Amino acid sequence: MAWVWRRVGSLLPFHYFHAIFQKRRMDQVELGRHTIKSHGAALAKNHVHDWLILLLLVVLEVILFIIHPFYRFVGKDMMTDLKYPMKRNTVPVWAVPVYAVLLPVSVFLLVYLRRRDVYDLHHGILGLSYSVLITGVITDAIKNATGRPRPDFFWRCFPNGMEVYDKLGNVACHGEELIIREGYKSFPSGHASWSFAGLGFLSLYLCGKIRVFDRKGHIAKLCIIFLPLLLASLVAVSRVDDYWHHWQDVFAAGFIGLIVAAFCYHQFFPPPYDEEGWGPYAYFRALEETRTDSNLAHPPNGTSARPVEAQATNRQARLYRNTVLSPEAREECSPFDDVESGRR
Repeated sequence: MAWVWRRVGSLLPFHYFHAIFQKRRMDQVELGRHTIKSHGAALAKNHVHDWLILLLLVVLEVILFIIHPFYRFVGKDMMTDLKYPMKRNTVPVWAVPVYAVLLPVSVFLLVYLRRRDVYDLHHGILGLSYSVLITGVITDAIKNATGRPRPDFFWRCFPNGMEVYDKLGNVACHGEELIIREGYKSFPSGHASWSFAGLGFLSLYLCGKIRVFDRKGHIAKLCIIFLPLLLASLVAVSRVDDYWHHWQDVFAAGFIGLIVAAFCYHQFFPPPYDEEGWGPYAYFRALEETRTDSNLAHPPNGTSARPVEAQATNRQARLYRNTVLSPEAREECSPFDDVESGRR
């Protein structure tokens, strides 16, 4: 094995420069090899359980939307903040999935047409779907459990303006049943939570794709990242302006949507500030497997020792990058790593 390590040592300088300065270029060259036609069926089969659970979330969301909420006690002295006029939605319900789901999916498709990476397309759509549906389930579950009256509850309960209360002092509503039931679903806001779940996921996705945190100081990229969040914020504000929600409702909803979006995004993609934040984890795993299989199937000069040599070189390169790019990693290296790398 001694001659192998001497041979590796002679190759290390070239490999260091190749790994540091050309790794990203090599990854870009590999783009286009994982398309819907070549890998789509296998990828969908591998995630069939995720899609089945997604269907269960859809069913659960429908059930939560249909069932009755908790009818909270509303006394006469509580009506002071619940007498705002009833208004139409500035952002209709049907528009929410359009901008929170279809808009991000359109961006995913555009990226796919450019890079031909089915892993990016599949995981983007799957992560987005889970983001909005998990947020929807959480939001509607809290809505039904809380039963907070909307700011316009008075006119939902008493459309003719004549107040009626029972012997316990609770409201005795005489309006339409569906309108009254909807009046107990103020906290949190569904429009706001879905908006921040979908557009927050899109913001993280774009952040990685355009490499906002590449340390080159192109701060104008932030305008692209904040645009989806601005749209979600305006939708949330419209819910307060329309007197469908209190400000606490939209604030909590935005928080829920962003937290769920972050969890779902990081399930499939590296952090946006990561060097490989522009692609999904699955793409880099497939890329590594392809290169490993290629090295094993086609060893240079027909010698069986070359794959071992290549693996040792890759190990040395990773160790070199850790010590150069992360000084603190030098302290974490074991004595065996020091011996292998030639420092001892």
